[in-house]
Amino acid sequence: MFFGLFGKKNGNAAIVARQYDLLTAAARQPVLYESMDVPDTVMGRFEMVSAVLILYFRRTRASARAGQEIAQEIVDAFFEDVDHSIRELGVGDVGVPKRMKKLASMFYGRLESYAAALDQGDRPALEAALRRNFHPKAEGQAPAMAALAAYMMSAEAALTATGEDQVETGALAIPAPEALPMAETSTERDARQRNDL
Repeated sequence: MFFGLFGKKNGNAAIVARQYDLLTAAARQPVLYESMDVPDTVMGRFEMVSAVLILYFRRTRASARAGQEIAQEIVDAFFEDVDHSIRELGVGDVGVPKRMKKLASMFYGRLESYAAALDQGDRPALEAALRRNFHPKAEGQAPAMAALAAYMMSAEAALTATGEDQVETGALAIPAPEALPMAETSTERDARQRNDL
């Protein structure tokens, strides 16, 4: 889904649309929901898109001006999508700004906490932050998010090595989990433990 930007008088519209599609596709990979404890809910999908966008923004922060402009338009596209989704869920015009303010605050809070853990290379801290955000009501019984934390750290390392041309053309793809060296997923771990019995 990509709302609003196609109608803008903007030379970057096609690039932004292509990049946004790649990012949302990365956040919708079935393995994330089937093997990495991401809840297949409206909020679970919001959290996963947010996590993917955070990886993208961290890659583009060192980009040239064109890449940073595209990244800003990706932010705009994301929040246009969120606004549209809220309205589709039946929230009226009066309630939308309040919900948008809350979701924007959530997004930037996640950007801060994930960035702190990623900057330190601290996987346990990243896992803890992911657990708080993806499973806020679980209180001690939350599924482990170790595989997702490992995936995010591996994906960030892979993105760091990508060329600037991929940013400027809207072709920066977040690698799939199976394409990266990382810790086993919870499903793989459970299967291995069963086989060890």
